[in-house]
Amino acid sequence: MTAHRQPALLATDPELASLVTAEETLQAQTLRLIPSENYVSAAVLEASGTVLQNKYSEGYPGRRYYEGQQNIDRVEALAVERAKGLFGVEHANVQPYSGSPANLAVYLAFAKPGDTVMGMALPMGGHLTHGWGVSATGSWFRGVQYGVRAEDGLIDYDAVRDLALAERPKILFCGGTALPRTIDFEAFASIAQEAGAVLVADVAHIAGLIAGGAHPSPVPYADVVSTTTHKTLRGPRGAMLMCKEEHAKAIDKAVFPGLQGGPHNQTTAGIAVALHEAAQPSFTAYAHAVVANAKALAAALLERGFDLVSGGTDNHLILMDLTSRGVPGKVAAKALDRAGIVVNYNTVPFDPRKPFDPSGIRIGTPSLTSRGLSAEHMPAVADWISRAVDAAAKGDEPALGVIRSEVADLLAAYPAPGLPVA
Repeated sequence: MTAHRQPALLATDPELASLVTAEETLQAQTLRLIPSENYVSAAVLEASGTVLQNKYSEGYPGRRYYEGQQNIDRVEALAVERAKGLFGVEHANVQPYSGSPANLAVYLAFAKPGDTVMGMALPMGGHLTHGWGVSATGSWFRGVQYGVRAEDGLIDYDAVRDLALAERPKILFCGGTALPRTIDFEAFASIAQEAGAVLVADVAHIAGLIAGGAHPSPVPYADVVSTTTHKTLRGPRGAMLMCKEEHAKAIDKAVFPGLQGGPHNQTTAGIAVALHEAAQPSFTAYAHAVVANAKALAAALLERGFDLVSGGTDNHLILMDLTSRGVPGKVAAKALDRAGIVVNYNTVPFDPRKPFDPSGIRIGTPSLTSRGLSAEHMPAVADWISRAVDAAAKGDEPALGVIRSEVADLLAAYPAPGLPVA
């Protein structure tokens, strides 16, 4: 009998321990295609669960409000130096708790309530914190949004420029959560400069691709780069703000004491490990494989008659419009889940359906790439998706069970990082 991976947890709280074990099994046996999810390494998992959890460390290295920070200061400094080296930035702050708080810090640093801010509209692929109405950023600031062209699903940079010059935002965001194409950071920088705006590149989704050289970097162009540390970067659930030295004081002050108290030191340690891993040649190979897999999967889906927003992908993400298949995105997503294929339902540009019951699904290749799947496996993945969507349209539940078994059989040969072998 195999020893339990968390013996103290099992002894103290067997109910919770059983849920963790169930989640390990679920992650091992299902094909995880949500583009914002991934597998962290065993080393990142271990660093995230250390006694660093026990420390309060308000302030920054060498400038703490608590004593006993000799080791914590070195942990945070290590993460900062690794971030600066990996992304080639002048300043990095690794303390934000997650992506949304990181973006809030940007507002606090550069804008006042009521100021105009500009970002991509949420239904077009943007993020809530880019000034969308239901977010605090859309309530406290005057948000204006740009989108994509209806005919090709691509950003119209001339239209973005016209809107920016008309509205004169204090902050201009580029990046989002459902953008399958390469972002032209240089074009956004030119627009921001002409409009007098601070350019913020939110690269939460593509940070790992940038670190691995599989996507252009915003660092030469953006005033601030905001990112989560999970997703394609394969770190713990945290965030970083990187910027030019001239903005360092404003960013640091906005994070602490502006928005939060003590950093989560165990997360900082996990970030440091992930940044170290991302500096290795194997990570570069992984990042390029993520893109190669996404392109191969997109091609296989197109061959099977699926409609893809913008006609394909340049990165890790594919946005599918299921209107022509006669299946709403939510119905398809839940059927795929029962088939062992984990996706999320998602709006597509100009979607006539409501956000909680949209026309599309969003998929990506980071997790399957981390397991070692390659382009040769993508036709099978596309076939499973096609069969599951067809089964959803017909209400054919047994067909979903067959697919789930096939998925589990393949994944058994490709164990996930950080998980016990199923």
